[in-house]
Amino acid sequence: MAATITALYRHPVKGFTPERLNNADLAAGGPFPCDRLFAVENGPSGFDPAAPAFIPKQKFTVLMRIAEVAKARTRYDEATGVLHATAEGLPPISADLGGDPGREAFAAWLTDLLDEEAQGPLKVIRAPDDWRFMDHPQGHVSIINLASVRDLEAKIGRPVDPLRFRGNLYVEGWEPWIENEWTGRALRLGSAEATVFKPIVRCAATHVDPTTAERDMDVVKALFDNYGHMFCGIYVHTQTAGQVAEGDIAELLS
Repeated sequence: MAATITALYRHPVKGFTPERLNNADLAAGGPFPCDRLFAVENGPSGFDPAAPAFIPKQKFTVLMRIAEVAKARTRYDEATGVLHATAEGLPPISADLGGDPGREAFAAWLTDLLDEEAQGPLKVIRAPDDWRFMDHPQGHVSIINLASVRDLEAKIGRPVDPLRFRGNLYVEGWEPWIENEWTGRALRLGSAEATVFKPIVRCAATHVDPTTAERDMDVVKALFDNYGHMFCGIYVHTQTAGQVAEGDIAELLS
């Protein structure tokens, strides 16, 4: 079953603005490029960069806990390491996340934005090597089936922005929810090949409108009430390196 990859996104800072890409190189066994490379601790998380281990998302400034995170509009320049951020009511900031001064500057700016919603102190941390601050310790690359999102829209009678699900690849052409049956199956993604790990269990982060930063929809309840599960999207592991781009084929292999 073939579909078309219609969009690619990365999220350089966990919980913050998705950044659209034209293409991306997937490495065998690796994460999506420049995805969840940084996270902002909401009080000490216990993360040790010398011995990185999975940390629950609740330890960070993420939409699941703080809807106001979506008020920030961020853009990361991978070549320079500079994060550009804007938000209504605050001066824009450009902070070099490659060093402590820039990370501290962004944390201070974010503290002003989130105010009492953040427990703090806020601290920007970077993932070492190929480690990433994923919602699941093996959630290397995520794929959203747009037909599934549209089916949910039809069930609840209102639009659902696919960006609520913060995927890496968005595909058009699969049947609704068919992806939930593909655990262990092989996919071709552009010139790369991957294995489906598992469906993605959704949380309250999806309740936040990514444009307005309002918690305006109980997506998790809508999924469970209409389908008896809380899935939307799948995690995959890249087996054979290759490039994916808008317009490429995403195909289930025999």
